[in-house]
Amino acid sequence: MDLDHVLEESRLEEERLQWEGAFSDYLRMATTDPRIARLSHARVYDMLLAAGVQNGPHGAVAYRLFEGEIFGLDRALAQIVDYFASASRRLEVRKRILLLLGPVASGKSSIATLLKRGLQAYSRTDEGALYAIKGCPMQEEPLHLIPEKFRPDLLNEYGLYIEGDLCPHCRYELRHAYSGRLEEVRVRRVVLSEREGVGIGTFLGTDPGSQDLARLVGSIDQAALGGDRLEEAGRAYRLDGELNVANRGLMEFIEMLKSDERFLTVLLSLTQEQTIKVGRFGSVYADEAVISHTNEAEYKALVENKRSEALQDRIIVARIPYTLKVGQEARIYSKLLAESAADVHFSPLALSAAAAFAVLSRLEPSPQWGMTLAKKMRLYDGQFVEGYTHQDVLKMQEECPNEGMHGISPRYIINQLSRAVLRAGGCLTPALALEALAGGIEQHPALAGEERERLRALVEETRREGDELAVREGQRAYVEDFEATAARLLRTYLAHAVAALSGGKLQGDHLGEEADPDEKLLRSLEEAAGIREHEKDKFRREITDLYHAWPRNRKLDYTLDERMRHALEAKLYPDIRALGRLLLPSRDGDVKEAGERERAQRRLIKSYGYCQVCAADLLRHLEGLARSADGLSPPRGRRRWLL
Repeated sequence: MDLDHVLEESRLEEERLQWEGAFSDYLRMATTDPRIARLSHARVYDMLLAAGVQNGPHGAVAYRLFEGEIFGLDRALAQIVDYFASASRRLEVRKRILLLLGPVASGKSSIATLLKRGLQAYSRTDEGALYAIKGCPMQEEPLHLIPEKFRPDLLNEYGLYIEGDLCPHCRYELRHAYSGRLEEVRVRRVVLSEREGVGIGTFLGTDPGSQDLARLVGSIDQAALGGDRLEEAGRAYRLDGELNVANRGLMEFIEMLKSDERFLTVLLSLTQEQTIKVGRFGSVYADEAVISHTNEAEYKALVENKRSEALQDRIIVARIPYTLKVGQEARIYSKLLAESAADVHFSPLALSAAAAFAVLSRLEPSPQWGMTLAKKMRLYDGQFVEGYTHQDVLKMQEECPNEGMHGISPRYIINQLSRAVLRAGGCLTPALALEALAGGIEQHPALAGEERERLRALVEETRREGDELAVREGQRAYVEDFEATAARLLRTYLAHAVAALSGGKLQGDHLGEEADPDEKLLRSLEEAAGIREHEKDKFRREITDLYHAWPRNRKLDYTLDERMRHALEAKLYPDIRALGRLLLPSRDGDVKEAGERERAQRRLIKSYGYCQVCAADLLRHLEGLARSADGLSPPRGRRRWLL
């Protein structure tokens, strides 16, 4: 790293952010690019889009602002983005408080934090540049200097929308410092910062008896009182409350529903009328997005309170549940554990087993679908379950809207895994992880007898699921360069499927010369994916459309469609009996079998995140399963080691 270059670039960036000029200069900038003066909700929405958007399967959309931080909450995040999208168009929804509702440790605070950080970073970019009247404690929009009667003309001619009035401080300064010459008012660029109290406000709702309203709406300098009322407001009103601070940006109200009615009344006025009520000084215009969060118990009390109907009517609720996807839950643990200083390796299966236990605790039974909790867990995780589709998943989620709003939290899992680390030696294996989770159930003070029994049963269910996952890991490890092999087979399928759909020939670069598509190859994979004869054309179109834009020089990601993933694994994995023969040493100590086992262990370490300890542990566990297996034929539609 060139340290001199870093210092120089930092200096240049700070200089770029120090723009200052007269209001006349700013007005010319705003008429050239009206987006400079956009309102707070539009600024947040533009920030979300600028951070990046990625389209996924089944119409899912991922927002990069939350990437690597929030896992398995795509639907909830989409609802939040939709709120800002509507509010950015100045629709009535912008006059609502966005309330994040969910259980403890579901990610509510993290989402709010990411929005605040994103807005701060966006304000440092050219696209997110923000300008304010110099010296204003509320980073006032300079266009508020334009008298009301001229604003319609600016809107018609330049598309420049102006909303709001000068704060008492700026009105006082215009009269005294500039003698009413608004074109000379100084304007500067501002960078939003929660730490410095610029455009980002945070307020914690606590015991109503100990709260001071001035922390929210600003304090008064008693020594400056006296004289003309407008003069008095300009001198005495400090505009240093969190709502003043958050003007033109974002206000986070933590545990909003724990505040008393005075605070909630101020919020109602802010959201509905864009004003902060300040008692004897009247009101101050404020433009800010208000995001709050609370738990279900507090929200239930609000709904049951008839006196709170006005507040309820001004709230948009976004439910933030625990994730119901095992893979995403495991990523939460990986992230949190990676931030620790523990010198211990975590087996991939240990985190998957812990995630499976947590997700099982959050699910509700769906017997009408013929669905066990374990099967439902696999389906929600995007795994192939024969006879069920993505549309079935959506219907199940609609029928069980409270799934994820209860159950074991990620924080509990991390606490137990952290305790297990002390006994893990060099590696935390799945057995140690499940032992720690089971022990934590007995020590949890909030768990009643019936709930403890339910969770104990889920630990055993997790053990059985862990055995199945261990078999799949073993099968994958015994295939040389499995991902590249799967990608090659998928590319071959795509070429044959395109030719079959078009009724043409297969192009020469696949077989050396033109040829008919191989229907036998196509159907062998499609049948493994549970696709019936009359469904094959629809399936082929879906898969080819999914990979249509994939670059030819890149290895295909065979996991994008779970049905195809299942089919490729079924085609390439060694069958259960073959795996059993590889695992169980022959009596004569076959050197070839020993070499296969050694190569499988190396692949686990090199490609799949295992260490020497947990790789050997996995193969020993599989050997134990093979020895105790009563039969090795998988049931229809499943690849399971029968115990």
